[in-house]
Parts: sequence; C-alpha cells; structure tokens
Amino acid sequence: MQNLAPIALFVYNRPQHTERTLQFLQQNELAAESHLYIFSDGAKTDNDKEKVAEVRKIIKKADGFKSVKVIESKTNAGLANAVITGVTQLIEEYDQIIVFEDDLITSAHTLAYFNNALNHYREEEKVMHIGAYMYPLNADDLPQSFFYRAATSWGWATWGRAWKNFEPNIDVLLKQFDKKKSAAFSIDHKMNFWKQMQEFKKGKNNSWAIRWYASIFLKGGITLNPSQSLVNNIGHDGTGVHSGINDIYNVIINPKQIVEFPTTIAEDPIAYQAIKRFLTKRKGNMVTRVRRFVKEKLTQYFSKK
Repeated sequence: MQNLAPIALFVYNRPQHTERTLQFLQQNELAAESHLYIFSDGAKTDNDKEKVAEVRKIIKKADGFKSVKVIESKTNAGLANAVITGVTQLIEEYDQIIVFEDDLITSAHTLAYFNNALNHYREEEKVMHIGAYMYPLNADDLPQSFFYRAATSWGWATWGRAWKNFEPNIDVLLKQFDKKKSAAFSIDHKMNFWKQMQEFKKGKNNSWAIRWYASIFLKGGITLNPSQSLVNNIGHDGTGVHSGINDIYNVIINPKQIVEFPTTIAEDPIAYQAIKRFLTKRKGNMVTRVRRFVKEKLTQYFSKK
C-alpha cells in the first residue's frame, strides 16, 4: 500500500490508557510502515504533573512504527486546541491524517481500513471524514461500511481538502442553522448534537468534534463508517476530561478486515434508521437508567477514596 497517512495520537494524563492504546496500535498490520506523531499536552494543575510525567515516560519508549515523534507542550492547551493545532500541522505536511486519542483500542485492521478508505475516496469532495467507531448496531443487516451524516471522533481520518472547511467559530456555524437543519443535524432529535452546539456557545463544553461535524454537515458532506466498530473507547471509567462512567457505547471490535466500500456517494438510509433506533433505545427504561446513575455515582465516589 502506498501513501500511508501519518498517525496523530493525542495524550494527556492517563498512563494506563495511553499504554493500552499504543499496544493495540502497534499490533496493527500497517504500524511498522506508518509514521506516528504523539502530542502530549502539558499539565493543567500541579496535581496533573505526576501523571503527565508518567505518560511521557511511556510515549518516549514507543516503538513498532516507521518513526515516532513526540511533541511535548510546556503549557496546557486543552484537548480541543491540541487536536486542532496538531491536525492542522500534519495536514499541511501530509495532506491527510489518522487521529486517535489516548483511550482507544483498535482492531489489527484499523490502520488498513483508514488508509484504504483515504485512497479510495481521495477525489470525492462530498466524502469529508472517515470514522472507525460505530454504535453497537445489528450489523447483519448492513454492508461492511456505509455513509452517514455525523462525524464520530473515536478514531478518524480526513484529507486536507476536507479539513480546510473546518470552522472553529461557533457563531459562524450557528447562524447557518434553521429548525429544519438543526433537526437533521441532531438525527431527528435522537442525539444531543444540537444541544452540544448550544452548550459550546455558553462555554459549557470545548468540543472540537461538534464543530467539525457541524462544518461537514453545513458543507453537505458525509462520513464513511464501519457497520461493526474497529475501535472501542476504554475511557468511560471516569478518568477522562470529557467522558463519564457508562457502558452504553461499548462495542465488540470487528476482527475482520473491511474490504467493501459503498459506490453510491450518499447517506445509507437503512444504516441511518438503524442508528436512529439505537439512539432512541440506548439508555433503556427508567429502571435501567436509575441503576446506571447509581452505579456511576458509586464508581465516582470510590475512585476518589
């Protein structure tokens, strides 16, 4: 395979998660041929300094790739700024990129999926993002991969031609939405994407991902996704900056290689309906929700002891 995309890995203060993420990445069939760039954010508080130092010891020993370059920040940029800056930097050099954060375990075929898809849709302007995560759907009813409107952030890839459309200014994005667009954007109100936009405006989150999805959506773009996830997020244990404690989005990673890509450049209506069904039922009934809430609070309590 020619023209492999560089890998950007963004890490902060979770040594165990970082170590596992690297171990699984190393086991990818294209790891030895890929350039890895690890962006290590600086400590936000004195309490974070020890964990950040632990993470940096781990990443400095990373091997199994064609090359490894560690970029350490002396100050705390925050995840959003770190991702935007790092992605922009590598896009300028390589015109394509594969992105991971420090809490993602991968299939041995994840890098192959990304690189094959990057090459396959390189000239398709409408295809703006490749995601590796997918909700636990009934994949038997779906093709190996499909197009969908929303952009997932747990392992993704893109090209320079698409990233140039990224709009970080929330006001510029918000003014382009009306009721119809906000409904479509939020999967017919089944996911809180529109709420995330409004909360960003109010300073309640600092998500780069919701602004990236909005940028794609407003340009009429679509995203490629596997019907069975090629990554799983191990960060839903209360340790992440933006992740809570739950298992709603846990998946069994697809052990097989994806070799089939859609030929029609349009959102798959069957996949869209499957995603809507999952989002509608994902939190379960009231009893299930109460049990999950209690479990989360107990886990948070004991993790601080």
